[in-house]
Amino acid sequence: MNFINHNIKLLAFAALGSGIFLACAQTKVATQTKTATSQSGKIVPAHLKWSERMMLSEMHRFPESWMLDFSKSPKWTYPSAIVLDAAEQLYAKTGKKEYYDYISDFGEKLIKEDGTILTYEMEKYNIDLLNSGNVLLYLYEKEKKEKYLKALQTLRLQIDGQPRTKEGSFWHKKIYPYQVWLDGLYMGMPFYTHYTKDFVKGAEATKAYDDIVFQFDSVQKNLLDKKTGLLYHAWDESKEQAWANKETGLSPNFWGRAMGWYGMAMVDVLDYLPKDHPGRARIISYIKSYADAIIKVQDKKSGLWYQVLDKPLEKGNYEEATASAMFVYTMIKSVNKGYLPASYKTAAKKGYDGIIKNLITVDENGVVNLNKCCAVAGLGGKPYRDGSYEYYVNEEIRSNDAKGTGPFILASLEFEK
Repeated sequence: MNFINHNIKLLAFAALGSGIFLACAQTKVATQTKTATSQSGKIVPAHLKWSERMMLSEMHRFPESWMLDFSKSPKWTYPSAIVLDAAEQLYAKTGKKEYYDYISDFGEKLIKEDGTILTYEMEKYNIDLLNSGNVLLYLYEKEKKEKYLKALQTLRLQIDGQPRTKEGSFWHKKIYPYQVWLDGLYMGMPFYTHYTKDFVKGAEATKAYDDIVFQFDSVQKNLLDKKTGLLYHAWDESKEQAWANKETGLSPNFWGRAMGWYGMAMVDVLDYLPKDHPGRARIISYIKSYADAIIKVQDKKSGLWYQVLDKPLEKGNYEEATASAMFVYTMIKSVNKGYLPASYKTAAKKGYDGIIKNLITVDENGVVNLNKCCAVAGLGGKPYRDGSYEYYVNEEIRSNDAKGTGPFILASLEFEK
């Protein structure tokens, strides 16, 4: 009996010993990892390329992807999707699962099992709310979850009901009647085009693609300033808004980010618009005139762009990060895709270097910051935003706005190709 007990004790001790060994081995690996981090002292290693450094910094600042752009609770809003678009490309490039998990978490948190979208209200007909549909198109392609398909169909239904101007341009929101904003082209058109490519065929698809191209044709007709080649922030077909010119219906200024949104809209739509669509060549021609116009207002010394594009010397104006990142992304992607000649890379690179030199700071722990981002700007509403020069330069300025970090990562990825 003692012999048996003795053997049991030996076996128990051996099992315990192997457990201790395993635990020790795991602790050792963890300690080594921790030591490696602490030796470099960096949360974000400096040897990585700028795309990953900024992405990891965003993930550090906003541990869950719904928090991007300083959200306090899970909310269906557009800025997250820009950073997550960059995360998709980084995952494809590196295969690092942490990037995929960050994207997937957004879908899990924001879409209920029955396909309901958290905080989304279709009846508001807010075109901003289509942009995050791009994340769901990606997740549905990867995971084929029914809830994502249902949510996508809901967002597509919004397009059918979205109010339009008399000639057919989408209103920006139901609460902004007869108004077309440059922002809306980015918010709605890449999603509309991508959804059509994935789910629609035949005559119905052709009709959708024609409608998408028309949105750009209409903007070029109604919002373009022929003298400078720049586009105004918005146009009020009814000419009733206090911010609208009584003769043209145009808002009074060229806001940097509005132009930024428009450029990104064009280059991203071309990812999904069929190669043989007759409107494709027109959009490429719009990109060319757009690039020429923004190069003219690029600061010769810093390579950056101002909050109000054509008034660099006026009091209060500043070199603004989100617009600068968007312009750089639009141009370098256009060069890489062959929409612009290679010579345009010079202006794009000057802008990119200007961002890194003047607007990027790196904390001691390696975390990267993008500074001098305009937090928000719009027209109308309460309190009333009049579109004046003073209005734009006095809106809040902050660091690490997703509307800047997202385009910066996307531009970095284009330069890293």
